[in-house]
Amino acid sequence: MSERIDYPRAADLFNDLEPDPPKRWTEIGPGLVVAALATMAAGFVADHYSAPLTLMALLIGLALNFLGSEARMASGLSFASRTLLRWGIVLVGARVTIAQIGGLWPFTLFAVVVILLVTLAAGVLAARALGLSTAFGALAGGAVAICGASAALALATTLGERRVNQAQLALVLVGISAASATAMFFYPLIAHAVGLSDAQAGLMLGASIHDVAQAIGAGYSFSDHAGEVATIIKLTRVALLAPVLALLTLFFPASGGARTKLSVPWFVTGFFVVAAVNSVVPVPAVIGRSAQTLATAFLACAVAATGIRAPMQALLGTGIKPLLVIVASSAVALALSFAAALMLF
Repeated sequence: MSERIDYPRAADLFNDLEPDPPKRWTEIGPGLVVAALATMAAGFVADHYSAPLTLMALLIGLALNFLGSEARMASGLSFASRTLLRWGIVLVGARVTIAQIGGLWPFTLFAVVVILLVTLAAGVLAARALGLSTAFGALAGGAVAICGASAALALATTLGERRVNQAQLALVLVGISAASATAMFFYPLIAHAVGLSDAQAGLMLGASIHDVAQAIGAGYSFSDHAGEVATIIKLTRVALLAPVLALLTLFFPASGGARTKLSVPWFVTGFFVVAAVNSVVPVPAVIGRSAQTLATAFLACAVAATGIRAPMQALLGTGIKPLLVIVASSAVALALSFAAALMLF
């Protein structure tokens, strides 16, 4: 029997990492209060120094990373980084219209699909070059290409434990969390340095950053319009998880792993529904502003909680080769996303 591996804490959109029973508010309270206080501190800094709110939330969250190991904080931080993130994504739909979404397709959709598939292939090729298995390359490359930790869990279920063991999965979760946090900090700086427009930056950030919270946060740290584009692009990648899993079953037939349910996450559907309502129904200004304020607060709180929970110490003692697969896939995704942004906008 294989030894049980405790997964590192990471963004978990699908309830895969921590499928615990619902917690009481008394259990959620301490961690949620800490995340809320970190968000308010980030808001104060952002208002007084004209700094991006989500970037400040991430930095303050990382500064409070030592609290992530406190057991009584776990439930509240999990709630903030998971549940608030989902509802924040839904409410972002109040900032977007169907016309904006339609304006990005079909060429942008085609570019996103190509970037996803090439990034996944890059993970496989990098793994084989480093002497690792094809399945591990598909796991690492797919996690980078789609939606980070949640994609890694879904991919591991499809591949089966005979091909990808628990230790390898845990390593990918750690590496993806670290890479996504790093990307959220540096990618907007790159976009500013090379002079990308809002639309170009939104495409680059939404198509290259690993986890949903960091991709959306990076977009809004560049500008509001970049954040809207990044949200649409990132959620398109999330929606592509189901067909990618179906594709992998052709290359890796079932081998004892549980059959993965292929479906679009509810928060992705909710985002497009809210955007559709915003497009066809006259929404009172006060409701629109309130929804946008809540979306900003929820996303900033989710980013702060993710920073607090980031598994910084878990990277110590891991081998370099598996992490190089993630780095190689991330570099390919960034390069292709940058090229697509320049060509399409």
